[in-house]
Amino acid sequence: MSGLLKPKKRDWKDTNLALFGSDTERNVKKSSALTEKAWKGCGQKVGIKIWRIVKFKVVDWPKEHYGSFYSGDSYIILYTYKKDPKSEELDHDLHFWIGEYSSQDEYGTAAYKTVELDTYLDDKPVQHREVMKFESDRFKSYFKVFTYWKGGADSGFNKVEEKAYKPRLLHVSGEKDNVQVEEVKFKFDRLNDDDVFLIDLGLKIFQWNGDNSNKNERFAGGKYAGTLKSERGGKPNVEVLDNCKVSSLPEELEDVFPDHGTPGNKRPKDKTDAGEKSEKILFRLSDASDEMVFEEVARGQGVTKGALDSDDVFILDTGKHCFVWIGNGASPAESQNGLSRAHKYLQGTDHFYVPISVVHEGRENKEFFCAF
Repeated sequence: MSGLLKPKKRDWKDTNLALFGSDTERNVKKSSALTEKAWKGCGQKVGIKIWRIVKFKVVDWPKEHYGSFYSGDSYIILYTYKKDPKSEELDHDLHFWIGEYSSQDEYGTAAYKTVELDTYLDDKPVQHREVMKFESDRFKSYFKVFTYWKGGADSGFNKVEEKAYKPRLLHVSGEKDNVQVEEVKFKFDRLNDDDVFLIDLGLKIFQWNGDNSNKNERFAGGKYAGTLKSERGGKPNVEVLDNCKVSSLPEELEDVFPDHGTPGNKRPKDKTDAGEKSEKILFRLSDASDEMVFEEVARGQGVTKGALDSDDVFILDTGKHCFVWIGNGASPAESQNGLSRAHKYLQGTDHFYVPISVVHEGRENKEFFCAF
């Protein structure tokens, strides 16, 4: 990760976005949005644009790396599309993505700059917070292959020296268009029969196809191995090992894994299943009493669209997704504090990592309506 040799895993309950949504933040971003060079011309045509946060600055992320994210960084992603293909009107989804080891400065800047970009685009985008390994389906749909890398982007390379290169193990798993690639610890016990793995040795890449892996994982693994080879000037040799079982290590890998006495044999439990049985809760955020009050208004089957009031902001927690609904009559203070209040609320739950989406009355998306 940028600036840190030994990243310490962040405790999400210690995160702080106190200025996010404050009057100070609002006034500053109004003037700064038009002076941020990174925003110039963005959102004017259908497509995706990604930036990385580097020392409080917004830096273009190379298009050839779209879909690849470093665990030590934070990013801003703007997706521009047309709801109606026949219309000239453009719509936007605006995400800030927080890496597992991203510093507070980095993800705080990403959150702040996301709001600034929203202002630049006249508050039209639907804003989202994404946490590494718990991204929304909408976010993952932007990429055919979704990849996590350890460290920060500065640890990437173009030239490969075999002796100097540290071996990496890439885990390829998923179904259909939702296949992701994640760098994991280089240990034999991370292998299993259900998935595909890329054993990256710099100038030699093995594609391990688990005996029970599916065709989408095998295809994605092969495509990603090809990408790595291309990025290294075609120098690496790629060898495919089909129908592998952890109980019988291929001879080619005998000297690669010194710990090959303890293999794995099951696909790790999907963390995104957490919160699946959670009870829905609806909260109101209102300053009608001259104080900002955050209170529960409904739970379980009592959560209905009819409980929403245009004069306030409501936060809906489904256990798998958190929505901030901004009524057309909500005060500026209520509107500005919706996302930060949802963030703070989730810190006190056991599913603090779920995606957060901000939707405005009259411009709700399909995911919001399906949540009721």
